[in-house]
Amino acid sequence: MSIPVRIVLVGTTHPGNIGAAARAMRTMGLDRLTLVAPRTFPSEEATARAAGADDVLAGARVCERLDEALAECRFVVGTTARARALSWTTLAPREAGPRLLAESAQGEVAVVFGRESSGLSNDELAACHALLHVPTDASFGSLNLGMAVQIVAYELRLAMLATRAPEPIPERLDPLATVADLERFYTHLERTLVGAGFLNPTNPRHLMMRLRRLFSRALLEEKEVRILRGILSALAPNRPVAAGDETSEAGTR
Repeated sequence: MSIPVRIVLVGTTHPGNIGAAARAMRTMGLDRLTLVAPRTFPSEEATARAAGADDVLAGARVCERLDEALAECRFVVGTTARARALSWTTLAPREAGPRLLAESAQGEVAVVFGRESSGLSNDELAACHALLHVPTDASFGSLNLGMAVQIVAYELRLAMLATRAPEPIPERLDPLATVADLERFYTHLERTLVGAGFLNPTNPRHLMMRLRRLFSRALLEEKEVRILRGILSALAPNRPVAAGDETSEAGTR
C-alpha cells in the first residue's frame, strides 16, 4: 500500500540525489515525487542512483515553482537544518510521521526538501504549516539529500505499520484551505494593509512573515479564508476587484 504523502524536492542541483531520493522513497512505500526546477532531469545518473525505483522517477511531476507544486495541498511540512528567527511549529521526524498520515486522511499533504547547498528560503518556508528538523549532532549536522529523504520516509513507514492508529486530529466540518487559497488570501491581506497605511510597501516582508506564521498555526479552513477575505473586501469597498478576489458576503456563509 502506497503511503499518501508527497515528497517535494526544490532546486535539486545533482541528478544523482533525485535518484537516491526515489530509491529511499520506494523502499519505504512512497511513490509521489515532485521536482521543482531541477537543474537536470531526466538523467541517466538519476536512473542509476534510483537502483530500480524507475517507477518513482517515471511518475515524478516536474514544476517550475513551489506554489504550483503545492497548490492543492492542505498540510505542508518544510525541512530545515537550522533554527529560524521567527517562531515556527517544529516537528522531529518521529512526530511528523503520524501527523502527516493523519492529515492525509483529509487532503493532500507534502514534505518539502530544499537545495543541497542552502535548503529552503524563508519565502518557501512561509508556504508550510510546520517545519521538520532532524536532530543531528551539533558538531556535524550535514545530511545528504537522499539521507534526509530516507529518514523521513522511514518514519512515515513506521507510522504506517504502527499497531495503533495515529493520534487523531480534531474532526473538521470543513476542509483546510489549500496553499493556493492561502496565497491569494495573503496577497489580498498585504494589499489591504498597504492601502490602509498600516504596512510599509517598501519593506513588508518581516511583518507579512509573522502574519503568515500566525495564520499557519491556525490551520485555516476554506470557509474561514472566505470569511477573512470578505472582511478585507468590506474594509476596502472602493478598491477594484483583482483577479482571484471574487469574494462576497454571500460567499462567506
